[in-house]
This record gives sequence, C-alpha cells and structure tokens, in this order.
Amino acid sequence: MRAMVLFRQREPLKMTDLPDPAPGKGQILISVHACGVCRTDLHILDGELKKPKLPLVLGHQIVGTVAALGEGAKRFRIGDRVGVAWLGWSDRTCEYCATGRENLCDNAKYTGYDIDGGFAELTVADERFVFPVPEGYADLHAAPLLCGGLIGYRAYRFAGDAKRLGFYGFGSAAHMLAQVAVYEGRKVFAFVRPGDTRTADFARKIGAAWAGGSDEMPPEKLDAAIIFAPAGVLVPAALRATAKGGTVICAGIHMSDIPSFPYDILWGERVVRSVANLTRRDGEEFLKLAVRAGVRTEVTTYPLERANYALTDLREGRFAGSAVIVVKEGA
Repeated sequence: MRAMVLFRQREPLKMTDLPDPAPGKGQILISVHACGVCRTDLHILDGELKKPKLPLVLGHQIVGTVAALGEGAKRFRIGDRVGVAWLGWSDRTCEYCATGRENLCDNAKYTGYDIDGGFAELTVADERFVFPVPEGYADLHAAPLLCGGLIGYRAYRFAGDAKRLGFYGFGSAAHMLAQVAVYEGRKVFAFVRPGDTRTADFARKIGAAWAGGSDEMPPEKLDAAIIFAPAGVLVPAALRATAKGGTVICAGIHMSDIPSFPYDILWGERVVRSVANLTRRDGEEFLKLAVRAGVRTEVTTYPLERANYALTDLREGRFAGSAVIVVKEGA
C-alpha cells in the first residue's frame, strides 16, 4: 500500500510503499477513503509531542470501508462505512476506564501516534473504538467530525449551559461546534488571528454574533470560552473576556506556556480547565447531535501525495474549516 510516512520528527513525510497490514484479534482492516488533518498531526511532526511510534503513519480522522475482519471481530461487516478517531485503545481495567474516563487511561494508545493512522491506503483498528459513519455525510465531509468534532464536543460539554460562548481559534473544531451552539440557541463569539478578516467573515457566515481578533474584547462578557488555538497567551485573554463564574476550557493536546497573570482575572469563581482526548461516549453522542443540528463541514482537499502541503497550509492558516486528505477517488 501507499502511505505518507513520518520517519523523523521535524522532517517532511515521505511517500512509501508499505506491506498491506493484516487485522489481528478483535481488529478490522479498513480501506481508507479520506482522512482529516488535525493540529495534533502538526504537534507530532514538529516534535512537540515527543514519543510517537516511528516510523509512523499520521492521521486520526479516518473514514473508509471495512475490507477484512480479524479473529473474533463481529461488530461490523465487510463493506460497512466506518470512522476511526484519536483514541484507538484503552486497557479497560484501570481506575479511569472503570469509571467511564477511558480518555485518561495511562496505557491508552492513539491513532496516528502509537498506532499507524490514515495517511495511507489501508489501516487496522480495534473494532471497539470504531464508529459507524452517519448517513448524509460524504466521506471527506465526515472525516473532520472524528477529531475536531468529537474532542471539540467534549470541550463544548464542559461549557455547561453557557449562553454567551467564545471560541478562540476558529478552525476545524470551532466551525463545527459553532453550528451546534447556534442550533442550541447560544450566542457565539469568534476570536481569530488579529487581522484575519477572511476567517472572521467565515465565522459570521456560520452564525457567529461577533467575530474579531484574539487581542480584542468582545462586546459582552462570555459565560464560557473554549481555546482551540495552541497559544498559552490566550488563557489570560480569555479570562479577561469571561464573566464571573465563567469557565475557560483549553481544548488542545498541546499548548505553549501560559504566561503569569494577575489573580483578579481569575477571581470571581472563574475556572480554567483542560480537556484530554475523548471517550467513545463522546463520539456516539456527537455524531448523533451533528445530524440533528445539521452540522456541515467546510473542507479543503489534498491528494495523499500532497499531505505535506496540507500540514503546511494548516500551520499557516491558509484555509477556513478543515483540511482532508482524499485517499480514494470519489470520497
């Protein structure tokens, strides 16, 4: 099979012919149609997440069809359309797994980090961590739901019943969760890179009541803010924009250092918290909610051999919405 492989961090991916993988016990073999590109892929490539399996096939927003079943695999049938997300395996025995917090499992394995991912023609996955893909989504439009959507939804849940909700970093996750927020009657405030009028206009088109630079204050105090951009400097900025009793949620797997800030912007029972990974329950809930809310993904597509260009364009903010690698024509 063809795959774009990471051999060394901080070096470009290389197109490589690899042996076709075979599904093991409880696994399924998936013919990959499309795979979303995530900022976590950049964190791995750039060496900010320091212990990936190498060589490695990146990509953890996979949509494809079941091509073969491993021993004992019976959740799906050959030909079923399925999705694979970041959390690829957990031990199911630790205290976190036993209490419904498999996202915190110390022994967890992650797709496109510990397990080869979807920047390839074929991949294998533990069938327990695979999702049926909702009808009504083409493969390339379904792919971003599987990370930006799922982990974004976990962050969104921690916003509680916030009516005035800010999104710092209006990329893949924010453009989906903003649609959910508008569907649920919330008021969305979009914070973009200073001077990025294109993304601000995109946010307004999706339904944001206000869009401006991340260095600006919104016209109203926020009940909650979700930070999707990996910039620690946004934490005190979001605290200043948040009303007393509000919550600032850091949704990324990696963030630059948070600078010191005065206690008075935290005082007033404001809360700062992080979000780690996702659970299968998050996935099941969000995929149903996305259908009800009519979430539509804005995608920019790249063929498999141009995966490096997709990663560079993501780093430079050259597109709105999500980037998707199209592996199979017609996706």
